[in-house]
Amino acid sequence: AEKVNINTADAATLDRVLVNVGPSKAEAIVAYRKQNGPFRSAEQLAQVKGIGLKTVEKNRESILVGGAAAAGKAAAPGKAPAPAVARR
Repeated sequence: AEKVNINTADAATLDRVLVNVGPSKAEAIVAYRKQNGPFRSAEQLAQVKGIGLKTVEKNRESILVGGAAAAGKAAAPGKAPAPAVARR
């Protein structure tokens, strides 16, 4: 079975690979990910509106949770680290 990384896949791929996930649910997964950050587990998909634990279970073998698309957002934008030595 084809596998899909729910943290990096686009809506079209999610729609194609996941069972009982059509275009609107696939878009909801992408929107949830953008708003809440990367998924930490397959079970977290059940927090997306329209997707329940039964759908997660049906797709468990196809779901990968790996490198996040939002990995570069760990630090707040525009915030530089404080200097190690303060000048007087």
